[in-house]
Amino acid sequence: MISTLTQTTPWTDVFSTSAGAIYQCDEERCWYVDFAGKVAKFDYRCLLKLRKAVYHIDIEQVLLTTTKAPDVEIIFICACDHCYVLSLVQIIALKELLEGTFVMLELNHILHDRLGRVVI
Repeated sequence: MISTLTQTTPWTDVFSTSAGAIYQCDEERCWYVDFAGKVAKFDYRCLLKLRKAVYHIDIEQVLLTTTKAPDVEIIFICACDHCYVLSLVQIIALKELLEGTFVMLELNHILHDRLGRVVI
């Protein structure tokens, strides 16, 4: 998915969909979100804020509203340098990407916890 960014440190693919991907960089202790045509660098705290901002968008309410407001949401996160202007389809895709990422992180935590108990 990454085509224009040159990597100097190895990234681990955490989760990816056809719309984007999220990578973890252990050396820099950060996350790279490849979505909506850009690669954005987040620390874990900002990644949690991004997830919270996306989860708080009521997609059903926006779809059911009869006003002539555009179906676009601006996602801006305090203490982060990145801003997303996304359509509803992109918001759904980003939500899917973030959900998958945090499921993989939880699964990784469970595996390390269980394997650690077996060894001891």
